[in-house]
Amino acid sequence: MAKRPCSSSSSQNPRLPPHFSQMDHLLHSFLSFPDSSPPISLDLSFDRLLDSSPSDADQSILIDRAHRLGCLLLRAANRSARKRASIHNSVAWVLPPDLTIKVFSMLDSQSLCYAAATCSMFNKCAMDPLCYANIDLTTIVPKVNNAVVSTMIQRAGKSLQSLKLGIVPGPTGSPGSCQPLVYTIRNSGDVSSFSWNEKRTRQGKESSILTRSCLYPLSGDNGATGILLRRLHLYNIERMDNASLCVALAACPSLLDLEIVGLHVELRQTLMSVSSHCRFIERLFFESSKTGRDDSLKSPTCFELVNNCPNLSSLSLRGFKLHDNKVRILVKGFRKLKYADFSTSYSITGTFLRNLGNGGCGSLLEVLILRDCMHLKEMEVARFLTAVIAGDFKFLKHLDISNREGLASEGDWYQRSYNSSLIPLQQVLEVRPDICLLAEFPSEGCFLDIDHMIDSDINSELSLPFQQSGQTSDGALVTSSLESSYNSDQGSGNEEYQDSGFVIYEESSDEVDFLIV
Repeated sequence: MAKRPCSSSSSQNPRLPPHFSQMDHLLHSFLSFPDSSPPISLDLSFDRLLDSSPSDADQSILIDRAHRLGCLLLRAANRSARKRASIHNSVAWVLPPDLTIKVFSMLDSQSLCYAAATCSMFNKCAMDPLCYANIDLTTIVPKVNNAVVSTMIQRAGKSLQSLKLGIVPGPTGSPGSCQPLVYTIRNSGDVSSFSWNEKRTRQGKESSILTRSCLYPLSGDNGATGILLRRLHLYNIERMDNASLCVALAACPSLLDLEIVGLHVELRQTLMSVSSHCRFIERLFFESSKTGRDDSLKSPTCFELVNNCPNLSSLSLRGFKLHDNKVRILVKGFRKLKYADFSTSYSITGTFLRNLGNGGCGSLLEVLILRDCMHLKEMEVARFLTAVIAGDFKFLKHLDISNREGLASEGDWYQRSYNSSLIPLQQVLEVRPDICLLAEFPSEGCFLDIDHMIDSDINSELSLPFQQSGQTSDGALVTSSLESSYNSDQGSGNEEYQDSGFVIYEESSDEVDFLIV
């Protein structure tokens, strides 16, 4: 009797669905080999298969196909593992997607990237634009390039509200401190494996350096990306220039908080752009990259800023060459100004403080910082503190007149005062105990070469012993003639820079490309 024919594969594997293809059955048979079978059997089978090939070329083709099929099988296994893990996480994760997105939106940018790389479910939630509403890509050393910034901004889209970029050398100091935030790769401590020549030549994705085009995505989508941006902080982006910054500010009409540190941009052009495009701004912090050398600010620019930005309540211009008459325009012009910081500014003598608190806008000041203003005179400080004792500046809570070179004398600023009896510090603390008064000066015998300090870079570290100058005399420290002089408006600015009417000055532009790419 003839033998019955062999049953089909499906009948041999009754557990497999009937719609399985021949490939499915073959893969099932291959994966059904027990793990206990010796690996050498597979090697011998493959060797026999190679030996059965008629030529060397056919054997090479067979080996290549084995490699490709092995890679495809490994890729399929990894994909299926990720899919199963994602399904498991979606079941095990207790929060729904909308709450997960809310949690992710509270993470910093680096933590968000870590979460997105965890699993497919987290990655999908992390792609929501709300997660990128507040982008913080600040680092201690250069790590971020233009491509990263562009990707983040594109993911945020119209949800972008805050953007922070650049290199921050350390944590921001307290409100009373004047810790410089300007940083250069030449002065950094972490340069052992970083070549400045390589920094100048590397481009695009191969570089970790932000360039002048890093803010171009804000102007994308016909300006829709930056239209709702509220906060923009830029730190030590050395390749940023005036034109690029002005284009970025023009794309951010809703900006409320602008912080610029260490950029090679001109003060005058930046303030002109702010007054033209960012009229809702409430906080402006600008620290110069070239301390004491930027004297580009003109009085018309100050008037324009005051008139176009009436909501400004916090103003910090640190390290610029500012004259008293221009500072006075700014302080008296902004009706909501509560915070003013002109630390390390050159040419400020303090005459802008005269008659500032008699019911004007300057009387609303809560914080005034004049730390390390080289030309600040002890007589002007004494007049100001006398006005505080007399009842002016009732809202003042924080005053910093510390100076690592001492205060300038009335006649010659080369003559420095380190513990002047003219300054009524003790009386201020007795009359106004609510004021935090910082008055730190070097010791009496500390000698400082002023000429050398002017010529050298002010950002270099100076080691000076500081002490609280609280030792003042209890007698009458300021004469009545001094008080009457303070209450007058004469000499409210540097006389050689007084405005007569509204003079348009001959102004120089700063279009120098500081870093040729």
